[in-house]
Amino acid sequence: MTGFGAAEGPVGSTRVSVELRSVNHRFFNPSLKLPTALAQWEGEVREALRQRIARGHLTVFARLERAEDQGPTVDEARFARYAAELTRLQQAHGLSGAVDVATVMRMPDVLKVVREDETVQEGTAAELLAVVDQAATALQVMREQEGARLAAVIGGRLTLIEQAVARIAARAPERMEAQQARLRQNVEKLAGGIAVDPQRLAMEIVILADKLDVGEELDRFASHIAAFRETLQAKDAEPVGKRLGFLLQEMLREANTTGSKANDAPMLQDVVAIKEELERIREQVENLE
Repeated sequence: MTGFGAAEGPVGSTRVSVELRSVNHRFFNPSLKLPTALAQWEGEVREALRQRIARGHLTVFARLERAEDQGPTVDEARFARYAAELTRLQQAHGLSGAVDVATVMRMPDVLKVVREDETVQEGTAAELLAVVDQAATALQVMREQEGARLAAVIGGRLTLIEQAVARIAARAPERMEAQQARLRQNVEKLAGGIAVDPQRLAMEIVILADKLDVGEELDRFASHIAAFRETLQAKDAEPVGKRLGFLLQEMLREANTTGSKANDAPMLQDVVAIKEELERIREQVENLE
């Protein structure tokens, strides 16, 4: 599922901004982009997000915003050592001129620019995780809104499936009577006026009825649809994507069995329509958490 969440907060002496972006993915697939100062806590961040998010390709961006401008700093101890050494050399070799500030400042590592991503003074993993948790909460709100929209779309397609199942259930008895009448006609035609054992014919009709009966498949289908709706409308925060995927597999199994028993054009048309809707729902369910 797609979503975006952002938050900021203090980590030690530094203010940290965190952005989370998620796109559709069947599994939890995180990509963390942390500055050097925060990289030591990458494992903790990854695990915290795993506890909050079950599905989606998740990209995590973090940046440091120092409360005070660090700017360039002078290493005074190094400055003093360079100044003392230059003065000693000047005196030892009888060099003219004075050792001035500009000369010492040009020496290596006297003037140092502290990059914002180099250190986080006195920061802890707990402080960073608190910011990440706030961003994850914002992300979840957006994902829940998208989930509600997807649930409405899926619910509409499920209604189409229910209507097709109802048509099959209504057509099944008519189809059975037509098949039985056709069997009698074929037997009489093949017999060519020879008397046919009525008990044998009745037995064949029973066997035919058993082969063509789709009552059990339709009952299970109705049960799966009810379970699917109940799961889709669940108000708890538990992930439902995998359960919905399992129910879709079971409905597809019943659709295939019904189609193999149908032997009737109108019923087969509805079976094909059902399978098409199940595929459309499957594509959406893969995005649900």
